[in-house]
Amino acid sequence: MIQKDRLAWCDALRLLAFFLLLCCHAADPFYAAAAYASSGSSVDPELVEWGVRWGSLVRPCVPLFVMLTGVLSLPVKQSMESFYKKRIPRVLFPFVIWSVLYYLTPWFTGLLGMDSSVVIKLFSWAETDSQALSEGLIRIARLPYTFCFIACHMWYIYMLVGLYLYLPIFSAWVERATKRQKEIFLIIWAISTILPYFHQYVSTYAFGTCEWNSFGLFYYFAGFSGYMLLGHYIQHYVRWSLAKTLIVAIPLLVCGFIFTYCGYSHVMNMPDKTPELVELFWTYNTPNVAMMTIAFFLMVYRVKISPNSAIASYLSNLTTCGFGIYMIHYFFTSLGYDLGEWLHIPAPLRIPFSAIVMLICSWSIVALLKKIMGKRSKYLLG
Repeated sequence: MIQKDRLAWCDALRLLAFFLLLCCHAADPFYAAAAYASSGSSVDPELVEWGVRWGSLVRPCVPLFVMLTGVLSLPVKQSMESFYKKRIPRVLFPFVIWSVLYYLTPWFTGLLGMDSSVVIKLFSWAETDSQALSEGLIRIARLPYTFCFIACHMWYIYMLVGLYLYLPIFSAWVERATKRQKEIFLIIWAISTILPYFHQYVSTYAFGTCEWNSFGLFYYFAGFSGYMLLGHYIQHYVRWSLAKTLIVAIPLLVCGFIFTYCGYSHVMNMPDKTPELVELFWTYNTPNVAMMTIAFFLMVYRVKISPNSAIASYLSNLTTCGFGIYMIHYFFTSLGYDLGEWLHIPAPLRIPFSAIVMLICSWSIVALLKKIMGKRSKYLLG
């Protein structure tokens, strides 16, 4: 029963992370033009503003997934070989298949006689509206080492495989480390989250980094491994009452959001912003995003769901379909946006409405494919 209860709140956390993720990508059509289009482009300022607000709130989506990985995978109970054999192929096969489908979609639209403008409409961050087959084949050939912005969410898979490669090694330390040793690691990791701002506003030559060295003082403690350990740490050592949880979580969420929103808005008002600067305050490994991530995690950690309830059953199905949903959801960003516009959904609700449309479409298709394909679906949907 303890195991089932634990999985129920983990499934609830996965649902929250998915909703935030879908909101993140549902916001793309709202602020993509404002971020990268020419100065003469016409954009709806109200929609852009709500895109910025929602985009700032949902940044914890990826860190929450990583913290969940720490909860469920640390410490690793398998041999390194068994862990790699089980985890990595179930990620790589769907990644390759769906990446190929994404990268060939512009070519398919050309075969169907559609105008090239449909490419930008479907994929807000596409680098080009080319419908040439050669362009898609070049993107596919580069898959072993990079992704393309037609499938911009695929960056996560490279990072996830890296975490999987690292997990058995990191786990060996986690299993033997004391509570205090884990806290020391997390403190150093927390300091490292300041680095993006330090490099931008203080010095690019920071703590030993320079043109000939990217591996500075905090390098070995920085990155997503800190979120993994944080998820593990809270699960094992934090036993707070609901009142204490809210006293800590709500100020963290509010302060983190204000910092993220104000910082991003400031950058968007700058005349000569670069893509790197646009993403600065939305970077996952920053103090403001970490604050919001911890807040969401702590609040969901308190959720009590009966393991035999219908809610637990639906959440369990989400877990089963989750990786497939991640793979295909980006195909539906334009549909969610257009449907919200057609139904005249108010601007503040357009992004969550679009996210729900994306979730329903993706979840339905993945559940159907899993039912039809059975065990073979793991090659397509994880």
